[in-house]
Amino acid sequence: MPDYGHELMFGTFTTPSAKDPQHAVAIAQAAEAAGLDAVTIQDHPYNSDFLDTYTLLTWIAAKTSRIRVAANVTNLPLRPPVVLAKAAASIDLLSGGRFEMGLGAGGFGDAIKAAGGPDLTAGQRVDALQEAIEVMRSIWDTSRAGLKHEGEHYKINGLRRGPRPAHEIGIWLGAYKPRMLGITGAKADGWLPSWEYLKTPTLAESNAMIDEAAIAAGRQPSDIKRLLNIGRPAIGASDGAFLQGPASQWVEQLSELILEHGFSGFFFGGDDADLLRVVGEEIAPEVRSIVSKARAGAGTAAPRRSAVLSKRMEGIDYDALPQALTDRAIEPGDFRYEGVRHSYVWSGRPGLVIKPETAEEVSAAVLYARAQAVPLSVRSGGHGISGRSTNRGGIVIDLGAMNGIEVLDAQTGLVRLGAGARWSEVAAKLGEHGLAMSSGDYGGVGVGGLATAGGLGYLARKFGLTIDHVVAAEIVLADGRIVRVDKDNEPDLLWAIRGAGGNFGVVTAFELEAYRLGDVIQAVQVFDGTDMASVLERWGTLVEASPRELTSFLMAVPGNSGQGPMAQAISVYAGADRDAAAEAINALGEAGPILDQRAYLTPYAGVVAHPGGEHRGGSAVIRSGLVDHFTPEIAARASGLLASGAANLLQIRSVGGAVNDIAADAMAYPHRTQNFSMIAAGSRGQSDLLDAQWGELRPLLNGMYLNFETDTHPDRLLEAFPEPALSRLRTLKRRYDPDNVFNMNFAIGTEADEVQAAE
Repeated sequence: MPDYGHELMFGTFTTPSAKDPQHAVAIAQAAEAAGLDAVTIQDHPYNSDFLDTYTLLTWIAAKTSRIRVAANVTNLPLRPPVVLAKAAASIDLLSGGRFEMGLGAGGFGDAIKAAGGPDLTAGQRVDALQEAIEVMRSIWDTSRAGLKHEGEHYKINGLRRGPRPAHEIGIWLGAYKPRMLGITGAKADGWLPSWEYLKTPTLAESNAMIDEAAIAAGRQPSDIKRLLNIGRPAIGASDGAFLQGPASQWVEQLSELILEHGFSGFFFGGDDADLLRVVGEEIAPEVRSIVSKARAGAGTAAPRRSAVLSKRMEGIDYDALPQALTDRAIEPGDFRYEGVRHSYVWSGRPGLVIKPETAEEVSAAVLYARAQAVPLSVRSGGHGISGRSTNRGGIVIDLGAMNGIEVLDAQTGLVRLGAGARWSEVAAKLGEHGLAMSSGDYGGVGVGGLATAGGLGYLARKFGLTIDHVVAAEIVLADGRIVRVDKDNEPDLLWAIRGAGGNFGVVTAFELEAYRLGDVIQAVQVFDGTDMASVLERWGTLVEASPRELTSFLMAVPGNSGQGPMAQAISVYAGADRDAAAEAINALGEAGPILDQRAYLTPYAGVVAHPGGEHRGGSAVIRSGLVDHFTPEIAARASGLLASGAANLLQIRSVGGAVNDIAADAMAYPHRTQNFSMIAAGSRGQSDLLDAQWGELRPLLNGMYLNFETDTHPDRLLEAFPEPALSRLRTLKRRYDPDNVFNMNFAIGTEADEVQAAE
């Protein structure tokens, strides 16, 4: 039996005695202090002398910070799988991904019946176990709709799935007989017997049965971890028995089980804190050292599960991934994949997602991705309305782990932000120092995508765009070089990344000059949109006349379900002067018949709070344009577009003010005369109608903000970067990315390159 290369695990096999309720907790804390990896608890619900195992596991998880917890093994007949799956996921979420599922078919049939459990034969209990595994995994799989299961032992009709655990919970089976061993090989993630009961079949015979069943099921034997309970080991004088001797004997015997029999986990009984201390501080480190050296000499690597290997995609050489990125890689089939494959409104199916944690790892990821024959996307927060932060069949470099937020100088406002930080987190951290930075309207947006494109936020008219405050950045170029850009180092590149950053490399960190700001006043006003053109025109006029402290966003929707069209203005007054704010906000209320109005005094962090939740994907058709003034003609056409059904949403953001104080050639965002950014969003089924009507509106527009545009036609580049900006960007592109590696986000290159990228 080979060593499968699994991560080693040392832990406890603890008794949940009700006579001393805190003892099991103390043992768990002692195990964690000793550096052990897991605490597992016996589960015998019918035993009046035992605490409830799952209540105890929750308590232990709350009283520890690192160690994993599991029932060893869960008595399935007395714990229905739907409830069990929810309990497991709940503990896993609450503990930060520290729960594993030890599971048994349930022995002691008379005791189970006495406790009100089902009267099943041994064979029926095994049948129920197989069904339960399917049910639990289905409940944890929230990527699909409601669950239906019509089994012999469990019937479920349309149950809503979830919650999804924090990590992929391993199902470890306590198995001894051939049929259970076969189920372990075919369906489980781990085998968890007790040493004392390994008689017939023997350890070697049992392992062979598991391997045969795994292969027959299309799996690899390494898909199943081999874990072992050891009832009452003792450290001391040797009597020749297993784990009944000095520490050196333990090291030898445990190493043999790992290297020759494929085991990787050991749970020690006896409830002895002193023994656990010796295991954690003396025995486990020595075993790890011996095994590490043996694996290095034999070339044994951590195994990849069959479920992952079977979903690898063409064009990607997975085996060539640098060793430093192995732990950062997420493939299709990996439990984490569902949480990283999509962006906010776009569905994705990349062949590999890499989540680097340092600029050096980003460099390695870029060089690796260049060698693959697939698309490369870069993601910071994953909001990605334009759809470029995911792909199908390609590689995504996800910067979410590079989320540091550091106030370098609170007096001057100089801050350093990791590209993967979310703006809600940034706002909260800066607010602690009385600082702020305009950052869009949604706290879940990542720093990188916004700070390389513009940043049309609620403070824009007072303080300008986000990019207007970027003074330096760290960027990984297409050749893997890590460079700092500022006014003295690569100033041309600093010019380019402030507005077109996605074309020149992977920006991993930014330095910005934040500004002093305390509380702000946020107002919400809802207007009757029956005469939407009038509302749009008047709102635009009033915004332009308002003080710079007021920035307003207007969202207009058509009527539905018996309700007429409406427009909602969300405005922020950048200051705590209530009288001045009230005057500005009330003036804006003259835009149309008002249905509702309210205002709040709040820290800026409250404006961009992040509601959380995974990105679930979808699809969107969005058209984006910039507007100098909301003339009657523009207002009428925009209103008509909404009324026709071509769009289900218009959003208009006020800019102007401080945004237009910046010279048009100061950075790659040249739009410094416009007062508004407008988008129209529709469904794929209405895309032709939207394009036709937007085409009629386009001649009245003046430029475009790329982050809100899903049309990849080369003409959009000239709208985003009117000359001479586009020619300058093409020159710099040839210098910094001549092979057009970064070609997913409205690629700038030769005109031929741009046409090809759009196809």
